[in-house]
This record gives sequence, structure tokens and C-alpha cells, in this order.
Amino acid sequence: MPLIIPANSAVSGGFDVDNSLRFDDGSSDFLSKTVSSGGNQKTWTFSAWIKKTQLSGSGGYQTIFSADKATANSVRIKFDANANDNKFEVYYYTGSMQLKLTTNRLFRDVSAWYHIVLAVDTTQGTASNRVKLYVNGVQETSFATATYPSQNLNTSVNEASSPHQVANGGGNLYFNGYLSEVCLIDGSQLAADSFGEFDEDSGIWKPIKISGLTFGTNGFHLEFKQAGTGTNASGMGADTSGEDNHFAVNNLTAIDQSTDTCTNNFTTLNPLTSFSGTFSEGNLKTTGSDDTVSTFGLTSGKWYWEAQRTNTSNQAHFGIGCSNGSFSATSIVTNGDYVYIRGDATYGTASRVGGITSIGSNGGTPATFTNGDILSFYLDLDSSTKNITIKKNNGSTPLVNTNFSYDGSIPIFVYSRMNSGVGASFNFGSPINAISSGNQDGNSYGNFEYSTNGYYALNTKNLAEYG
Repeated sequence: MPLIIPANSAVSGGFDVDNSLRFDDGSSDFLSKTVSSGGNQKTWTFSAWIKKTQLSGSGGYQTIFSADKATANSVRIKFDANANDNKFEVYYYTGSMQLKLTTNRLFRDVSAWYHIVLAVDTTQGTASNRVKLYVNGVQETSFATATYPSQNLNTSVNEASSPHQVANGGGNLYFNGYLSEVCLIDGSQLAADSFGEFDEDSGIWKPIKISGLTFGTNGFHLEFKQAGTGTNASGMGADTSGEDNHFAVNNLTAIDQSTDTCTNNFTTLNPLTSFSGTFSEGNLKTTGSDDTVSTFGLTSGKWYWEAQRTNTSNQAHFGIGCSNGSFSATSIVTNGDYVYIRGDATYGTASRVGGITSIGSNGGTPATFTNGDILSFYLDLDSSTKNITIKKNNGSTPLVNTNFSYDGSIPIFVYSRMNSGVGASFNFGSPINAISSGNQDGNSYGNFEYSTNGYYALNTKNLAEYG
């Protein structure tokens, strides 16, 4: 089955999605709208592009969309995060279960963009035709639980006075991750090819520009093009379908608008590689994590990113490393805080042959960095002599400027380690903090505090060109 892992990075041309919205259940982020006029409760289609960032969730769920009139009358479209099994599930409950589809497939990739389409038409004579689920363009047919609705059942979707919510299950069951191209079609049961197509060269499922669709009375198309907080065409919940079904913004700010999308996927931290710690803000913030790396590995190219320590402890470690299940380290700055360049070859075991070797001298002036200082990382894997340079607040003298030998046998990852209670935030081009300067790379990607100096943001379009 074609999957977008980590995204349709190799697809050139075609339709580009500019924005997503980043949701964090610790901040109770969601969008909401109470339907004023009833629509078609029997026939409707929901479509969304989804990048998960956590396997657990508030209340055991990661809810993408819900329609609730009361606690005993709810449609929920969600990932089931109980016991971290992360199956996809849709149900409609009215005191008894009217609809429940739970996949056998697990959704545990925190680097991938998935496309989900749920197409409902309870007027169909065949029960299995009343609800169809598509994942990345292919209809899902393998279910752990399959309870189909009775014929002509009215759901709570498009029901008058029903609160409709994006990234919340109506009962504080929030979503962690990124959403883009979120749509509801009121009155039609549509297949996935109304929203995407397979690329003719790569076979990768990709979005298409939505045109010619009839959205219906309560239909909407959320493109997240605006950064306002009002319930209008300038808000983050603006409906661009032409129906003006705008959503109210709850606990979201302009910084939650992101350029990490299903057509240009940015790297984040990977919580699956950490044995402890808390990850938040789209996996761009971490507290108390063990060895943690980025979701993308590198073997070539020139790459730029930024990081900040978020509290006053000295035990914040930043750098690069070759991942092979665990890390060993050679510290090249040990004055106050630690800036690490990490190399498995320092173990010298046969299972770690290759990777980073022959780490050079520091070549800079070791110095401490503190809460709020911005560290800029420049990683050059294209030159014959590989190099990493790390600056503090764009200073003229780097903290680190060291050459190293690298044979390309093991990918290099962005690396961090935070001791208990220590926090850090990362900017790979789609920041979680306000940026005063607004620098982009040479391909006009990213939003950085300082110049990338000819280096590139870590996203899939750049990786397809330089990685």
C-alpha cells in the first residue's frame, strides 16, 4: 500500500499545501463550531491530512473530528491511544453503539503524513457501503471491529445545534499533531480521489486542489491560511469553501500556524527514541528526555537548524549523532552547558563500524549558554572535510567549529539529551516561538531567527534535492 513516509518528498510539481495547524493537547487546542441549520445527517464525507506527534492521548484518544449534541449522541473520528495500540477508529454512540469501525492497522509513525477519508451514506442497502474508510487513497477493508449503522440512520454530523469540533472529542479528548486540508462535505459520499491522487512517477499518494465539489449547508474547507483568532475569514478556523462555516479558535495563537504540511514535511524530534521525557508543541519541545534524535537522518547536504534551552539548568545537550539504537559521546565543549557531537564509533565495537570518526579539535571558544540563548547549527556533509559549526546568538566566534570524518554508512541525526526537568525547544523551520527576523533558506523555506548562510532547512523538498 502506498504510504506517505515521511511525505511525498519526491513528488515534483502539482499542488502544494502551504499551511497546517499545530495542535497540542497539553494546551487544550481545538477548533469549534455549533451547527445552526440542519444538513444531511445520513450522507457526508470527512477528509483530513494528519501528522501525529504522540502515541498517547488525553483520555486515551487522539480525536481528529467530532460532532456532539450530548454525551450520549456523538460521532468521533480518532486514533485509539489506549495501551498505545493506535488503531484508527470511528464511532457513533447514542446510548448504544450505532457505528464502530476499528482498524487492524496501527498508526504509530510520528514522522508521516496520513490522508484519512471517511465517507458515509446510511441510505445504502448494503451495510458495508454505508461507511467507507480510505487511508492514503486505498479503501480500508481489514477491521478489528466492524459495526455498520442501520439503514437510513441519522448521525449527529450536520445535526442542528450540534457542536462540531476539530482536534477535540467533545469531552477534552484532544489531538497532538498537525492537520491540513480538513474538509467536510454535507450531502455526498465521496471516494478518496476527490481529494488526492497517486503521482504517476512515484506512486505516492498526494493532495490535489479541491475544485468542483459541492460542500453543502454545513460543509467546510479549512486551509489554515490565516493567523487570526476571530471566528471569521481572517481566523485560523476560516472556511474557504465559500459556505462561510468558520470555526472558533480555542487556545491557539498565530505561532501554531505551520508550514509543515503534507506536501513539504519538516523534521521534528522523535519521541519514540527517548526512554523518558515529555514532548509537546508538535514534537519541537522536550523536557527531561533521554537521548533523542530527529525524525530525518542525513548522509549528505548542508543543513541548518536552531535550538534554545528553556530553563536554567546546565544539563542541556545539543549536537549530532549516528543512530544505531543508542548513543555514546565525545564532548567537545564541556564548559558549563554541554554541546555534544556524538559518534557511535567512540565505542569502537564491530557493530558500529563507520559513521562519525576522527572528531577534530573544537576550533572555537567554549562558552556557556543560558535560557533564551539561540544556538545556530550549520552541518556540512557535502565538503570533503565534514564540519559542524555551532553559534550562540549569531556571535562572530562559534562555540563549536570542528571537522570530522564520516563515511555515510550510518545516517546522521540531530541529537539532544535533557536531564530530568531540563527543557529545550527546536526550530527546524516551523518555529513554536515568535521570530523577530524571519530568515528563510535559499529555497525560501523556513522561518529562522538568523541567516542560514547557504545551508537548508530540514524538510522533504530540500532532502529530495540535496539529501
